[in-house]
Amino acid sequence: MDRYRLTREPFYQPVGEECGLFHAAYARRQPVLLKGPTGCGKTRFVEAMAWRLGLPLVTVACHDDLTAGDLTGRWLLDAHGTRWQDGPLTIAARGGALCYLDEVAEARPDTAVVIHPLADTRRILPLEKCGEVVTAHPDFCLIASYNPGGSAKTLKTSTRQRFVALTFTYPEPATEAAIVAQESSGKLDVAEKLVAFAQRTRRLARHGLEEGASTRMLIHAAQLVGQGASLRAACQMAVIAPLSDDEELLLALAAALDAVA
Repeated sequence: MDRYRLTREPFYQPVGEECGLFHAAYARRQPVLLKGPTGCGKTRFVEAMAWRLGLPLVTVACHDDLTAGDLTGRWLLDAHGTRWQDGPLTIAARGGALCYLDEVAEARPDTAVVIHPLADTRRILPLEKCGEVVTAHPDFCLIASYNPGGSAKTLKTSTRQRFVALTFTYPEPATEAAIVAQESSGKLDVAEKLVAFAQRTRRLARHGLEEGASTRMLIHAAQLVGQGASLRAACQMAVIAPLSDDEELLLALAAALDAVA
C-alpha cells in the first residue's frame, strides 16, 4: 500500500468543525459523504485527513462509464493464463486505506450499488466474478463526494442514507484569500482582489451562470499572476473563459472583473 501513501503533508485550512467531525466518524468507521460545489476543497480535505490518520488514500474519479468491474476488479488474460486483478475499491478494502469516490453521483446507478455492503455494518465486498467475499480491513473507511447543484444526477436514497455527511462551501473572504495566497505562493492583496471577483461571479450563479468561480480557479489565476500575467489577463484565462461560453454571461463576468481589477 506504500504507493498510495502521500509523500508530504497537504495544506488544508479548516473553516469549521469538519476535521473533528471527520475524526469522530472515522473512529466509528462511518462512511463519510462530502457535499459541496466544485473546487471548494473537498479533495484537499480528504488528502489532509489521510495524512493526519497516517493512512493510504485510494482515489477513484467517478464517471458515466465507470463499471462495477472498474471498482472491484476483473479477470485478465496474460502469457500464464488468467489471473484476477483487484480494482481500487478492493485494494483499499483489503489494505486498510481510505477509499475516496470523487463525484460519486456521476457513476452509473448500478455501479454505485456495489459499495452498499461496504457502507453499512457488514463491511464486506462480495466479488461475484471470482467467488470471494472480502471483509474490510479494520482501518478501511469509505469516503465519497458529490456536487448537489452541479449535475442533473443525484444519489439514490439507498446509497445516500448509508453515509454521514459534511457540507462544504466556499470559505469566508478573508480565509479564502489567505488560502489562495498560500496555495499560489502569491501576494495577499492579489488574492483579496480575486476573492472579491469570485464573490461577484457566485452571485451570477443565481442568474444564468451554472456555478461561480471556485477557490481552485482563483489559485490558478494567482499562479498566472505570479508568472507575470496581469490580474485582468489571469482572470480572463483562469476564470472567465472556463466558466461560460454564453456571450451575455461573458459580458457580465467581464463587468464583474472591471469592478475589482
